[in-house]
Order: sequence, then C-alpha cells, then structure tokens
Amino acid sequence: MPARPGQAGAAHGRASRTPRTPRTPRTVRALRRAARGLVVAAVAACLVAVLPAAAFAHVKVTADTAVQGGYAALTFRVPNERDDASTTKIEVQLPVDFPLASVSVKPHPGWSYAIEKTTLATPIESHGAKIGEVASKITWTASGEDSGIKPGEYDEFSVSAGPLPETDRLTFKTLQHYSDGEVVRWIQEQSGGDGEQSDGDGEQSGGDEEPERPAPVLGLTAKGAAVPGPAPAAGSAAVVSESGTDTGVAWAIGLSAASLVICLGCAAALALRWRRTG
Repeated sequence: MPARPGQAGAAHGRASRTPRTPRTPRTVRALRRAARGLVVAAVAACLVAVLPAAAFAHVKVTADTAVQGGYAALTFRVPNERDDASTTKIEVQLPVDFPLASVSVKPHPGWSYAIEKTTLATPIESHGAKIGEVASKITWTASGEDSGIKPGEYDEFSVSAGPLPETDRLTFKTLQHYSDGEVVRWIQEQSGGDGEQSDGDGEQSGGDEEPERPAPVLGLTAKGAAVPGPAPAAGSAAVVSESGTDTGVAWAIGLSAASLVICLGCAAALALRWRRTG
C-alpha cells in the first residue's frame, strides 16, 4: 500500500536528521579536564582576593613625625585577625637597646595600662639630666570582654615618646592576647641590608619576603632632613598610604570576583555542551 503523504514526510524528516555524535571517552576526559581547570582558576581567583587582604592585617606603628632627637606621638594599630575571639590585652616592648627617656601614655576608654621600667647599665642623658631608669614595656588591658577588639575590628593605642635616638629605625615587639587564651607574637625582625630575617630569638632565615609575624617598625628621619609627612615603616621600598592599600585590596577583590563569574560561566557552558553531546 502506498505511504500516506504525512507518513512519507515524517520518514523523510527522520532520515534527514543529523545523527547525534557519540560521546567518546576522549571527549569526556577533555570536557572533564576543562571543567576542573575552570574550577581551579575560580578558586585561585578567590585566593588572590583574600590573601592580599590578610597580608595587611599586621600590628603596625606610625608617627606624626619621627625625627632623631625629637619627640613623637606613636600610634599602635592593632587589628583583630580572629573571627571567634576578641583581643583583650596588648603588650608593647620598648627598645632597650635604644632607650626612650620619656614615655607618656594616652588614656584609652575601656582599657587600663601599666608601664614596666628597667635599669640601664649605662645611664643616658636627656636635657642635661642623667636617666638611669626607662620604660621597657607598656601593657594595655581591656576592662571587660565588651571593651576588647572584636572580630572584624581594629583599635589604636597612642604614646608620646622621646627624645628619639640616633638610629634609622626602632622595633617594638608586640604580644596580642585573645579572649580564648591565644597569644600572637609580633616579634619577628627583618635584618637590614643582608636579606635575612630574625624571629626575635636569635635565629635567622634567608629570603627577602616579609616575616609571617613581623614586629612593628618605625622609621626615623635624620636631624635636618626634610620631613614630608608621617614616618614610614623602615625597610619599605615605597611608601603606600592606608587609603592606597585599601584601594589596592578593593581592586584585587573586584578583579577576582569578575574572574570567578567568568570561570563559572564557562564551566556552565561546558556542562551544557557535555549534556547536549551526550
């Protein structure tokens, strides 16, 4: 019996369809490798955003001006690096190898402070007077956990000190105490000019990278030299303002987020193609 026109057209349509290309094992492996590569790239983009931000979360010391022989208002900036505990105590060790004859602490609401002193083997002279005992450590303690530095916050503690010694930098080793008992030791020093680093206990390790827990360092300006602004930390190749640092981190996060979206979009396209070719 001759085929009806509709049946003939349907049979012709089925015959004219392009047969689906079978998905070979090699194609499957290639698609899986591409998808894994995009996922790895997305994770790397996230790390690029997170790591620079973490790198700047250090205890630091700055000053309005820091000229040898003069006085300076020192500010210790303390960020909280934990997400489950508050910072409740800060211990700042003053440099005894370059003693400061006069140290005054600015009161901090919600915190008490104590100054420890040490006797010098060789007295120093300040304004015509012999000084045999100087401050060696300042400890700030929160009056309660509510006064501590909470996760995601930072605080600043101020000191007036001088006369500043004739050296290019001062190191202030700092201990940061958390409410859960953890103590973070910001005591690692970077030696000047030899590319070695010291952990503060006499041991040194090679390399030009910044220590994991660097001690706060204040750069000093020589007498008579121009003072353009707040003294930078010693050992810095370039001066970057706080706003510049924040801007750089924001750009890194933005670019990483864009990379993440692109990588995820490509991975979705590959997955869709994989299903269609299946």
